[in-house]
Amino acid sequence: MAFGAQSTADEVLGGHDLSGKTVLVTGGNSGLGRETARAMAAKGANVVIAGRDQAKLDEAKAAIEADVPSARVETIVGDLGSLESIRACGAEANERFDKIDILINNAGVMACPQAQTSDGFEMQFGTNHLGHFALTKHLIPLIEKGQNKRIVNLSSRGHHFAPVDLDDPNFEHREYEKWASYGQAKTANILFSVGLEQRFADKGIHVYAVHPGGIQTNLGRHLTEQDIEALLARVTTSDSAFEWKTIPQGAATTCWAAISPELEGKGGVYCEDCHVAENDDESSAGGVRSYAIDPDIADQLWSISEQMTGESFSA
Repeated sequence: MAFGAQSTADEVLGGHDLSGKTVLVTGGNSGLGRETARAMAAKGANVVIAGRDQAKLDEAKAAIEADVPSARVETIVGDLGSLESIRACGAEANERFDKIDILINNAGVMACPQAQTSDGFEMQFGTNHLGHFALTKHLIPLIEKGQNKRIVNLSSRGHHFAPVDLDDPNFEHREYEKWASYGQAKTANILFSVGLEQRFADKGIHVYAVHPGGIQTNLGRHLTEQDIEALLARVTTSDSAFEWKTIPQGAATTCWAAISPELEGKGGVYCEDCHVAENDDESSAGGVRSYAIDPDIADQLWSISEQMTGESFSA
């Protein structure tokens, strides 16, 4: 069955039995993460939702269990803006869980005012990319023990806004601009997918970057009405009108990338509307920019990320 922009997470997962699979979702306490967790729990997966606030995790767990009485949901605390918290989360995960079959790096911040993580990284690059880079490093031993192992990194069409500035990712030597920051962070999510695929495909781990679509969730809590109007102007073209997605529709491409047989054995790609996007350096209506899937740039970002976080993967 062909899926597209209007498909929902439940539709994409229809006919799939995820019993026995362990799925960990960062940012699983709200929005797309919670819907992804709910939809996968409804198909029998053992779901672990990760977030920085235990009370919000407990609330999300209760909501998923109320919707899916048979759901098996666990929670784990981890703050992607703190390497100390990430390391503690990784250690706890390795103690508590036997394996992870699917890791969904879903959490993120968007277009926030200039700020730093607890380790001094620019907030969007530090949380969206470096936080997931470090957490994934600690979870790789569990993923290696899984079956049909996949990692899904949530990116965005916002990667069109900017490549990664490898010389100044923290905006230390240039004026901070929130959309350029968001753009480079989302580009980094794609490059991280390329880098992971290069290093772990031979261990049966395949990695996918995903653009979920435009969804009105709490991710946009920092946006003014003017910000939203400007954003819509950037993604709407004369031949392609922009349409908001519902949260169930927004979670569909994540779920598709996590389980689709069409993607078996091939990763390091960018997906949107439940298909692999074409390389396109011109269109504002879709596609993936060449700078986001360049293996040489991915290697450079990988080295910088190791230096910044002090974390090295052993492939």
